[in-house]
Amino acid sequence: MSAWERAYTDERSWESLQEDESGLLRPIDNKSMYHAQYRRRIRSISSTSTSARIQKGLIRYIYVVMDFSRAAAEMDFKPSRMAVVAKHVEAFIREFFDQNPLSQIGLVGIKDGIAHCLTDMGGSPESHIMALMKKLECSGDASLQNALELVHECLNQIPSYGHREVLILYSALSTCDPGDIMETIQKCKKSKIRCSIVGLSAEMFICKHICQETGGSYAIALDEFHLKELLLEHAPPPPAIAEYATANLIKMGFPQRAAEGVVSICVCHKEAKVGAGYTCPRCKARVCELPTECRICGLTLVSSPHLARSYHHLFPITPFDEVSFSNGNIAGQKSLETCFGCMQSLTNPESKRAITCLSGFVICDMTCYSVQPDLARLRMW
Repeated sequence: MSAWERAYTDERSWESLQEDESGLLRPIDNKSMYHAQYRRRIRSISSTSTSARIQKGLIRYIYVVMDFSRAAAEMDFKPSRMAVVAKHVEAFIREFFDQNPLSQIGLVGIKDGIAHCLTDMGGSPESHIMALMKKLECSGDASLQNALELVHECLNQIPSYGHREVLILYSALSTCDPGDIMETIQKCKKSKIRCSIVGLSAEMFICKHICQETGGSYAIALDEFHLKELLLEHAPPPPAIAEYATANLIKMGFPQRAAEGVVSICVCHKEAKVGAGYTCPRCKARVCELPTECRICGLTLVSSPHLARSYHHLFPITPFDEVSFSNGNIAGQKSLETCFGCMQSLTNPESKRAITCLSGFVICDMTCYSVQPDLARLRMW
């Protein structure tokens, strides 16, 4: 059998088709199903952590390290490992900021035995994605030690209340290091940096050792869908390490939006801009996006919605029990015609797929609970 025939056989592309009402074949839309499964898994993890009184870090500083060595050009992931990693890192960045509105992220690439900082710490997903798409080139060898040294130098300046994390997407089967990587691992451990690695090839002892020493997780992606799952599992905040989970009071500023048509110098891009932006309440400097840290006075600048949304990991909604919708009666209650969360009609045939019930509140799972869980919580309060 030829290689191209094996590819079609392995993928079993005929199983992704279904027959519609008119008898025509059309592809199955698995995107919504996978999204619903992911949301349910996140809810179950959050509820379990809450019942066990596990503290989580709400302000995370994480560097995503991507292996752009020659091993990233392998085509076992189509069209290449590098292209697949870039696509799923983009999805991870968007999901990360959705789950962690007060956190910041940075990107690092490793190739030719050197670690390059693609983006500094920031809270703008678009700027990170644009910078990543401009640097998609692979060559040379990978160096875990250089990557950890660079990340350690950057994260060591993070305030004590910030949770320092590193997520490494590693394609190579070796590491070309200039010195003793064991000393670097101990430096990261001493600086309270949690290192997690997702491998795209085979398991390596040094990767497993790094994760064990720093309290991170290590996994090998079996295919593209498994890689996406492993990445998205790092979007919710992990449990805080006991000896590192100290309580701190954090100074935060709530800036006002600048008036339209006003010309001011942006401290983010160091250039004059017209309108938009936000004004720091302490030093009156102008910033483009929130959340961020003022480059002049160092004050953490956030908006009230960001602060409110960050609490959904500490006080998540209790998991709903799925029940069937029949004749308008739910669990012996009176006929309920509207969703408590989004006020949509439950008599619509599309709403009968997933109806959930908790303490007398009925919410349509697909439209309200999965997409806008905070809306349901606000209505309950």
